[in-house]
Amino acid sequence: MSFTDSSDAPIYAGLVEEHGDVMAEVRRVAEETMREADRAIDFSDIRRSPAYR
Repeated sequence: MSFTDSSDAPIYAGLVEEHGDVMAEVRRVAEETMREADRAIDFSDIRRSPAYR
């Protein structure tokens, strides 16, 4: 989903057509990175482990 309708920003629409929707790709990669970071710093399994009680 784009921030603006392509009819509102013909220059943006041309750039998207030429180079792809870079902003959408950046958002996708940022969301994926945040999910990976959340998994990397999730210590909930360690706290539940009997060895650490």
